[in-house]
Amino acid sequence: MTRSLVLLVALAVLTGCRLEPSAGSAPSEVRAPEGDARPALPPPAPAPSDPPPSVASPSASAPSGLAVPVAGVALGDLVDTFEDARSEGRSHDAIDILAPRGTPVVAAADGRVARLFTSDKGGLTVYQVGAVRRDGRWPVYYYAHLDAYAPDLAAGQRLRRGDAVGTVGDTGNAEPGNTHLHFAVWTVADSSAFWDGPALNPYALLTESAP
Repeated sequence: MTRSLVLLVALAVLTGCRLEPSAGSAPSEVRAPEGDARPALPPPAPAPSDPPPSVASPSASAPSGLAVPVAGVALGDLVDTFEDARSEGRSHDAIDILAPRGTPVVAAADGRVARLFTSDKGGLTVYQVGAVRRDGRWPVYYYAHLDAYAPDLAAGQRLRRGDAVGTVGDTGNAEPGNTHLHFAVWTVADSSAFWDGPALNPYALLTESAP
């Protein structure tokens, strides 16, 4: 080993040289309620274009202006499971909308697909950032346990309320045959950091009138 190389190695040791993420990078672990698997890292760059979304079956409209995210499900069929207990002392922080496998799942509101993500808990999931900010925060709509994605669905794609997102399934940690949509809503101050934020009750958002 040359004298110059020896000096470089010694300098690296003395200065504590290490290969670690820089300060401010996304955490390796984030809060993830049962049935959820919000990713710890920011999404890949948005798609440069917006392929036309598939048209889904009609869905019920809520007084708030949102669409019930499962086609054919009426407001009266919804059940408030937001505060139901889950493992490790957590609450559900979402509602489960029961429907047969293959039932269309649709966008609850206008917005843009932030990420498609597959996880052990949520199975096939979609994260959508809403188009309208309220009180300085962006809503995020989370669709989990999907059986399949809508054709051509991609990160960065714009969605209108009622556009196809995918179909109901039992992927992830759902019991086999217990086909349903795990639907969660939370808000974020920065739409690029969409993966975690204070949870809102989707049941209340769907059944109560807009402010």
